[in-house]
Amino acid sequence: MNMLIFKFKPVIALPTDKTLFRALVSYGDNFRSVCSKASESKEVRVRFAPSPTGFMHLGGLRTALFNYLYAKSHGGKFILRIEDTDQERLVEGASEQLYKELKWAGIEPDESPWHGGPYGPYVQSLRYEIYKQEVRKLMEDGRAYHCFCSERRLDLLRKEALRMRQIPKYDNKCRHMTPGQIAERLAKNDKFVIRFKLESKADEFQDMIFGKIVYFLAQNEGDPVIIKSDGYPTYHFANVVDDHYMKITHVLRGLEWQISTPKHIQIFHAFGWRPPQYAHLPLVMNANGSKLSKRQKDVQLDHYRKMGIFPQALLNFITQSGGGFDRNLNDIQGTQLSDLIQHFDIKKINAHSSRLNPDLLLQCNREEIEYQLKNCPERAKALVEEVIRLVREEYAEENSLDLNEKHVREVLEWAVSRIGTLSDLIRGKLAFLWILPKGRKDKTIHNSVLETLANSLSDETKVQFEKTDLKQFLRDFANQHQLAFDQLMKALRSCLSGLHEGPGVGEMMDILGRTKTIERIRLAAKRK
Repeated sequence: MNMLIFKFKPVIALPTDKTLFRALVSYGDNFRSVCSKASESKEVRVRFAPSPTGFMHLGGLRTALFNYLYAKSHGGKFILRIEDTDQERLVEGASEQLYKELKWAGIEPDESPWHGGPYGPYVQSLRYEIYKQEVRKLMEDGRAYHCFCSERRLDLLRKEALRMRQIPKYDNKCRHMTPGQIAERLAKNDKFVIRFKLESKADEFQDMIFGKIVYFLAQNEGDPVIIKSDGYPTYHFANVVDDHYMKITHVLRGLEWQISTPKHIQIFHAFGWRPPQYAHLPLVMNANGSKLSKRQKDVQLDHYRKMGIFPQALLNFITQSGGGFDRNLNDIQGTQLSDLIQHFDIKKINAHSSRLNPDLLLQCNREEIEYQLKNCPERAKALVEEVIRLVREEYAEENSLDLNEKHVREVLEWAVSRIGTLSDLIRGKLAFLWILPKGRKDKTIHNSVLETLANSLSDETKVQFEKTDLKQFLRDFANQHQLAFDQLMKALRSCLSGLHEGPGVGEMMDILGRTKTIERIRLAAKRK
């Protein structure tokens, strides 16, 4: 048997099923045979397997969402797996942040490093013994081999291929080393990787979105590395092993991985395992046609959260591009996660890339606010509390704030068709909604006239509280009391807001509503 040397030092500590992990190490090869004999599960099992090398953006969220929807629409399980084999690019805290972002979006895993499950650990760096066992099997079967080629040699191969206008690929030189040559290099402690022997044949598979895919893998690539020189498995190897042992039945992932799928299927077949079904999701592009990137702050989930975008609104936004749902979903106002599950249809995903339409984002958020107000008493109460919090934060220096819950709720109901986020209610021209006038800056109108106006406004038979009717009513009132209309408007603005800018007086009264308008006018009438 070929000698294998692995070096491993865990660099990530996440919640895991420690008992199971110890069992995996102890049982060794027995674990593989037990799993192989286990009956295949008919349950749909999908996974979202991010690499903690950055924070989640909209493309990653869509992949997670579509996996979740596919699982739930088939009564299956959604698994979160952390793929941290690329040790050099790990970002501290990224794993925890990825989980928090999924939870914030309402996409709760059934199995994960934080939930546990029967097929853990769910962090690749804690599954080292499993990979070690499986690569040994490939070595024994002659499907994998040691490669001692230096980086310098590989770089020269690349440069020569480019000079000859050929596809750069490894020439499989070490595939032909004798056992004696290998033993000699290992005895010298020469640095090596382990490569998988590709078969020279046409590789084909049925993509659930793109249909039949045919690719001549060995003609375009050299034998791929499956164990790196640091002892860690590459994505391609760990991905296959984990999908098998976690009983993944369907893989929904980005289109950029489609070219790697034949490679993964070859590894599955080398083990004698049945590969899952694959569906490759078309790219989601920025509005300008550029590819989404983890480095773009404006497509990261944290950016939208700080904007005041609700999780469900963000989910609805990313489902607006690229299909994936039956037409009945369009008839639902305030689409919820349960609606997305019910109407999801993988056959309706478009096989071409789509662009995000930023104009739809605020519309989706507006619809979500309206849904919460009308249909969810607890969430409506939370909206009111959030507006109060935002107002207090924005106007921390103000002593006189109008934050009665009934008032806030009425403002929300008036504003729901006009705003994109709750923050739109807080600043600028709508500041008068919350800041009570400290005194009458304009005293050209006598207090008794203001009291008379308040009494007239309280009579619902005399005036409808709508800005057009209010404007006409105020003109008539000014004529009846021999007042200059502009003078009355100036006085009322002082009574209602104390601010020099803002909506017209009629609109201001409409926004405040009858009760609050009368209350503020009477309060002003009492001031000297």
